[in-house]
Amino acid sequence: MTTKPTICLLVDDWRRVLRRAWSIRLALLAALFTAAEVIVPLFGDVLPRGVFVLLAFGASMGGAVARIVAQPRMHQDRHQERHQEMHP
Repeated sequence: MTTKPTICLLVDDWRRVLRRAWSIRLALLAALFTAAEVIVPLFGDVLPRGVFVLLAFGASMGGAVARIVAQPRMHQDRHQERHQEMHP
């Protein structure tokens, strides 16, 4: 029994999603906090241990919530841009 490989498809407006979606912004923020947890202690104990882990956790949870919460502004801007393209 062979299965057909699944191809990863992007949404049509993936560039807009990368620029405007809060879930993407928060995922990137979580990545920065995770990197900071490793890098900051190399320069001294300025902050208590685990601060960046907690910040990364908060950003990750926020990103998960933002993924399912409606973000109407992202879609409104798309409709405005299309209208401007059609009616210069």
